[in-house]
Amino acid sequence: MFFLKQKKLKICVALSGGVDSSVAAYLLKKQGHDVFGVFVRGYNVDGCQDREAHDARRVAETLQIPFYVFDFEKEYYNQVVKYMLDGYAQGITPNPDVVCNSEIKFGLLYEAAMKLGADAVASGHYARTKSKTKNRKLIIGNNYALRAGKDNNKDQSYFLWQIPRERFSRILFPIGDLKKKKVRKFAQQAGLFTATKKDSQGVCFLGKFSFVDFLKQHIPYGPGDVVDISGKKVGTHDGVLLYTLGQRHGFINTAGHEMFVVKRDIASNTLVVVPEGHELLSCAQFHATNANFLDEKFEEKIKQGHVVSVLARVRYRQPLFKARVSFSNGVFTVHPSRAYKLFPTEGQSVVFYDKRETVFGGGVISG
Repeated sequence: MFFLKQKKLKICVALSGGVDSSVAAYLLKKQGHDVFGVFVRGYNVDGCQDREAHDARRVAETLQIPFYVFDFEKEYYNQVVKYMLDGYAQGITPNPDVVCNSEIKFGLLYEAAMKLGADAVASGHYARTKSKTKNRKLIIGNNYALRAGKDNNKDQSYFLWQIPRERFSRILFPIGDLKKKKVRKFAQQAGLFTATKKDSQGVCFLGKFSFVDFLKQHIPYGPGDVVDISGKKVGTHDGVLLYTLGQRHGFINTAGHEMFVVKRDIASNTLVVVPEGHELLSCAQFHATNANFLDEKFEEKIKQGHVVSVLARVRYRQPLFKARVSFSNGVFTVHPSRAYKLFPTEGQSVVFYDKRETVFGGGVISG
């Protein structure tokens, strides 16, 4: 189990109102640290943000720790929501959770916490950091590696690759070594009401809502045809920008068997689909830009022109796949070891790992 072996520290915990962040705060306080909780107000769609803030405050009161609310609504809209909507309007499928973590939770919140004198910022993410030295000390520099969470079903390291690597020396993930069942058990032991609270779903800070309905309110759309690779009409859709590569539902399919989206023709507002087993479902290579390196050795080797063997994923919770990756002129070229059905989608993230599930870094998939 996570244990911070050093003197009493002042730690800011991002409290969301859920069980995971609640237990993160509980574990740190139990170890004797000076803990304070912060609820971040973002751009909320479903109107439940006040309730979540109330729940976070209840957790802080139960744990008897100071509690603050930081209002980043304007910044969240400009840096995350606008980024997402602009991407969809251009036919790109961005990943707002990745940007939320790097720009808001471990960007604005991290910076505000440091100004308040915090030694570290903690969250309820299912991820881990590993010291590259024998003793875990908070040293500014590149002394920490990001690793996948122990619970494979909950691991959230995929969403954390874009955080500047020097910040991981002051970032803590207290539940990263735990399974979800154990987290709820700790919550029960601590008398936290969140022990039985359902997990939240939805985009970071936006809340629970129909994502498609949200897009329809902000980007142009209209019905169009679904065609097979030969151009034959096999259905209709609500608007080409509302779909992503690999999608097999959400459109009317008259083909009589399951079909997968392999192309979105924005000019003609047409979705192109193919059946299971088609060669277009296999990925031979793809590219990514906006690189962020979390491992110095990986960065040095790949920038020297070496082709590096990695494990990778292009979707959250997707099984890791073997690949070889090279880097030139700011662009990753990724060659999967075999013809996987991956659907690397422009705007989404590819994240690289080693066999011990340490995160090397990642990039944004390009067209």
